[in-house]
Order: sequence, then C-alpha cells, then structure tokens
Amino acid sequence: MTDQVLIHKHGRVGHISLNRPKALHALTLEMCHAMSAALADWADDDEVEAIILDHAEGRGFCAGGDIAFLRNSALNDGGVSGRKFFHDEYQLNHQMFTYGKPIVAFMDGITMGGGVGIALPAKFRVATENTRFAMPETGIGLFPDVGGGWHLSRLGGRLGQFLALTGARLDGAECLWAGIATHYVPSEMLAELKARIIEKPDRIAGILSEPVGTPPKARIEGNADKIAKHFASDRYEDILASLEAVMDEDEWAAKERDTLGTKSPQTCKVALRQLAESKRLTDFADNMRMEYRIASRVIIRPDFAEGVRAVIVDKTGDPRWDPPTPEEVTEELIDSIFAPLPEGEEWVPLT
Repeated sequence: MTDQVLIHKHGRVGHISLNRPKALHALTLEMCHAMSAALADWADDDEVEAIILDHAEGRGFCAGGDIAFLRNSALNDGGVSGRKFFHDEYQLNHQMFTYGKPIVAFMDGITMGGGVGIALPAKFRVATENTRFAMPETGIGLFPDVGGGWHLSRLGGRLGQFLALTGARLDGAECLWAGIATHYVPSEMLAELKARIIEKPDRIAGILSEPVGTPPKARIEGNADKIAKHFASDRYEDILASLEAVMDEDEWAAKERDTLGTKSPQTCKVALRQLAESKRLTDFADNMRMEYRIASRVIIRPDFAEGVRAVIVDKTGDPRWDPPTPEEVTEELIDSIFAPLPEGEEWVPLT
C-alpha cells in the first residue's frame, strides 16, 4: 500500500483520503491502485454501507493526474508507461461509476482533471466555498478525459462544451447550479457532516440536505444564454466565428475568444468530437474505451509535451501548437485519434 492515500473503515463507512498535499493530491498510479483495491474489498464487505472520499491535510481536493510523469513517458518511453497510467486510472473511474454502494465525494478545493474523474462518478458530490472545478486540458494539449466526455456532454445548455474548450473554473455555487455538485456546504461544517454520515450511513441524503444557509448566486448563470448561443456548434471554427462576430460590442465574447486563442486547436477539435460521441453512448464503459483510444494517441502527439512544457515545466505560457491553427487540424487527423486500437490493446474494465 501507499501512504499517498489513507484508507480506513469507520464502522459502516469506508473512508478514502487522498494524501499528497505538496502536489495538491494529484493522482499517481499507486494511488489509483490503492483506491481500486479498497473499493473492491468494501464492495464484498456487508458491513460497509457507504464510502467517503476526501483529502487529508492541506489544500484539496485533487489537482489532477501526475502530468509530469505523463510528459516524461511521452518523451522517453513512447508513451508506454503513460498509457498504463491512463488504462488503470480509467478502470478506477469506471469502478466508481458502477459502484454498488453510495460514494460521497467532498470536493473541498481544487477539483481538476483526474480529480473530476473521481468526484463526478460519486452519487453525492459536495462543493464548498473552496471548490475550484475545471477541466483545463485544452491548455496542455491533452483532452478532457477521465470520463469528462460523458459528464460534460450531459450538463445541458452547451455548458460542457464551454468548460471543455475554455478550461473555465467554476466555484462551488456554480458547480451546484450546473448540477456538477449535488450539495453545497460551508467548509466549516464538513467535519460534523462526515461524523454524522459515519454514524448514520443510511441517511446521507437527509444529512447533506439539512438547512445550511443559501449558497451564493452562481455567477455563470448570468452568461448561460451567451454560452448556449456561441458554443452551440460541434464545429470549432463555427464557435470561433460566433464569438468573433460580436467581439467589438461584447466584452465577455472577446475574453472567451482570446482564451480560446491560447488553447491547442487539436485538443479543442478532439473535445468537441468526444462530447458529441459521448452524448450518444449509453454505457460508461464504451465512453472510457473511446477516451483511452484518444489518450493513447494524444500523449505522443507534439501538443502534449509542448503544452506541459509551456504551462507547467517552464511556466512561460507560450506553447507552439502543431498544427498551429484550427483549419490545419484535419478531419483525417481527428479520425485517426479516435480510431479503434489493435486487438488486445483496447481498454477493458476491471474484472
């Protein structure tokens, strides 16, 4: 086992606490395996009725996956160890999504990338004033994975497409408004709520729904109509043109168009195709199979190593994307990223 995840059983409740505070609890392969093993044990344990998922000391909740490790794999082993990471992380996402007992995820802090992948499959998703939710992968040439295609495509009002393309950050109140969180609770109440869930795991919904005051107004609600209008198309060039048409008189549109200008054109086109395909799927496993095909290929494409260099390693913020423009990202390239993998290399759920 690893000390990067703390695993306990409190009577009738299993408790998983992410414990990598210096990395904002970003997931490593060892953490994924430890969580998976604990969930498998508790699935067969009649004593355990529910699971609490949170973070231990320091700021939380989970800032994503181990991006530096993935870039190292792309540069040094042709993506082999990176594909292994994605494969097993996606198995954990699917295991949580199909889990037979209720999971309560406390999204008390940064919830990005891999953090989204373990929070959104939970039946109960608790946001606080500390929550910062985002899928920022277009900025590093990856794509909104870990089940992002499934979750984002089902938000409605084209909000998922907006989040996938821009990497916009939502606060806790916005997460509640969007349906990303099921509950909003002030962080000072979390310890008491967890104690009560441990005491009465059959009453989770009631415990979380008891009066905790009114959450702040969701700022993004004021832009919902603009998002639905300008992000309506599944064709990236149409979205850019829609924003450009009103940039002179609409400050919001100008800001979002500028934001998109910094993102990987390849990733933006991948994300739009991904969400369109995910929306049509009826089985989460099919979604993860598709996302693994994408991940297997984009990890070794130029934009990923370059995006991580510019944003995370050198922090220069000047990625040189390849292809550099949306027009140069061809349908053939996108088709090749989504194509089935050779036999024996496709993603499979945990048995």
